[in-house]
Amino acid sequence: MRAPALPRAIWVLGFVSLLMDISSEMVHSLLPLFLVGSLGVSVIVVGLIEGIAESTALVVKVFSGVLSDHFRRRKGLAVLGYALGALTKPAFALAQGAGLVVAARFVDRIGKGIRGAPRDALVADLVRPEQRGAAYGLRQSLDTVGAFVGPLLATALMLLWAGDFRAVFWVAVVPGVLAVGLLVFGVREPAPSPRTAAGSPIRREALRRLGRAYWGVVALGAVFTLARFSEAFLVLRAEQLGVAMSLVPLVMVAMNAVYALSAYPFGKLSDATSHGTLLAWGLVVLIAADAVLAFATGWPALLLGVALWGLHMGMTQGLLAAMVADTAPDDLRGTAFGLFNLVAGAAMLLASVIAGVLWERLGAQATFAAGAGFAALALLSLVAPPMRR
Repeated sequence: MRAPALPRAIWVLGFVSLLMDISSEMVHSLLPLFLVGSLGVSVIVVGLIEGIAESTALVVKVFSGVLSDHFRRRKGLAVLGYALGALTKPAFALAQGAGLVVAARFVDRIGKGIRGAPRDALVADLVRPEQRGAAYGLRQSLDTVGAFVGPLLATALMLLWAGDFRAVFWVAVVPGVLAVGLLVFGVREPAPSPRTAAGSPIRREALRRLGRAYWGVVALGAVFTLARFSEAFLVLRAEQLGVAMSLVPLVMVAMNAVYALSAYPFGKLSDATSHGTLLAWGLVVLIAADAVLAFATGWPALLLGVALWGLHMGMTQGLLAAMVADTAPDDLRGTAFGLFNLVAGAAMLLASVIAGVLWERLGAQATFAAGAGFAALALLSLVAPPMRR
């Protein structure tokens, strides 16, 4: 039988993510160059700004998820998060020093943290359980389209306007405002479920209701993240292989293109097949990507490894989100997504530190070999009987 179509609101949420990602990536793809070249900030300070910003987003995700469960409303927090992201864009264009940029980046990441968990919980609220894989896959696919359209648009405008950073930042305001308006007028939040938790989700009694199945998914997500360190190492590998500096950004464009094209089909497939089987194949693809990147000697092997990396993301990321929604109680979904994102973010930080140390001391091959090793361990844990259950 033909599967029912996804609700219109899911498509709207996908395009909201697409527009905001275009807006954010137009700024973020140029921000390090703007800080160092135009404002005279050191590279160390740039790293500090990014570290503080991303850490802030992780912590805020937990609290926003809890609040969305406590008030039994998701859309308001999502609108607030997207609005904060849109409001920061003019600050980047107006900045005459690092202070305003730091403040804007900080507020932008707070906005990202506020909207993340409530939005993901809202997706689960809007669809039937048998459609969750397709819903998360579609949203992730459209989000990723924005992730590579934004840098491409920023590059084209920089060429057109002779490197005018501020003009590009002003253009980035437009998709950000459109994203907020689309969310406000295009999505109607469903009525809260009559099944409610006993008291606030912050209380220990409520958190106990996040059972073993949920924490198993959290643990699995952490292991997956340890096996897949930051995509920054893909860029470093390209540079190491002699790719021209002007062409290095194409590595991320290629990875995100494959990710965007594969996320929805695999999300839809996950609704009709075993989650464990699909996750296992995703790990096999990641091991292959690490092996190719470890021994790559030029453009063809590099692009193959990057494409396999993007395929792995498309196969697994929407599926993990659907598994969080499946294993969490309806009235604790926001809290569940917040905790999942916090643990995954901490694992990403640890994985990237390990990858960086290995790169510095043993070389790029050791970094990607370690990634393949973590992926193999994750694969073994996935096929073990306790994890299968």
